[in-house]
Amino acid sequence: MIDETKGLFVVLEGGEGAGKTTQLGLLEQWLAQSGRRVVRTREPGGTEVGERIRALVLDHGQGEVDPRTEALLFAASRAAHVSQKIRPALDAGAVVLCDRYIDSSLAYQGAGRGLGVAEVAQINAWATEGLEPNLTVLLDVDPLVSARRRASRDGGAAGDRIESADLAFHTTLREAFLDRAAAAPGRYLVLNGEDSVESLHRAVRTRLESLLSPAGSSA
Repeated sequence: MIDETKGLFVVLEGGEGAGKTTQLGLLEQWLAQSGRRVVRTREPGGTEVGERIRALVLDHGQGEVDPRTEALLFAASRAAHVSQKIRPALDAGAVVLCDRYIDSSLAYQGAGRGLGVAEVAQINAWATEGLEPNLTVLLDVDPLVSARRRASRDGGAAGDRIESADLAFHTTLREAFLDRAAAAPGRYLVLNGEDSVESLHRAVRTRLESLLSPAGSSA
C-alpha cells in the first residue's frame, strides 16, 4: 500500500513544449486511481492572486516588464502559492503535482534574463520559506524541437512573452535546467522529452513508486 501519512511534492520542469502538461495529466490519473489524494497546480498561478500575476508577466499588451520586476512578480506569485495551496495540501497528506517551480525562475530570470542564479534563488528561498520538491522531473528537449511543438500546438501563433523569445534564450534555459539537475542528482529525474509519452510516464511512475512506498511496495 502507498504510505499516506505524509504529502509528496512533485514538480515537472523543462522548456516550452517539453510535454509537461501531458505527463502531469497521466500522473494525476494514475495517482487518483491508486487512491491517493492529488492536487494539481501550476506556476505562475495556482491561486487567485497568482493567476492575476500570471497574466501580468506572460500576456502581451501588459506594458513593459523589466527583468527584476519579472523575477519579483514570479516570487510573489510563488509565495502565495506555497502559503495558500501547496503547504496546506502537503500537510493534508496529498501528492502535489506542480507545473514549474523555483527552477524555472532560476533558469528564466536567473540565467535567461541575466539576473544571476544565486540572486534569484535567494529571493525565492525567502518567498517559499525554503520549501523544496521531493522530486523534480526534468523533461529535456532540444529548443528546436520545442519550437516545432509549440508551433504545431498553437497553430503558428507567437505564444506568450516568454515562449516568443529567441532560440538563444531558450538554449540558455535548457543549459540552466541541466546544470541544476547535475548539481543535485538525488532530487532530479532527467528524461529525454523526445521519448514516447508512454515510456516517459513509466519512468516517472517507477521513480514515484519508490518515494510513495518506502517499504518497497507499490500501488
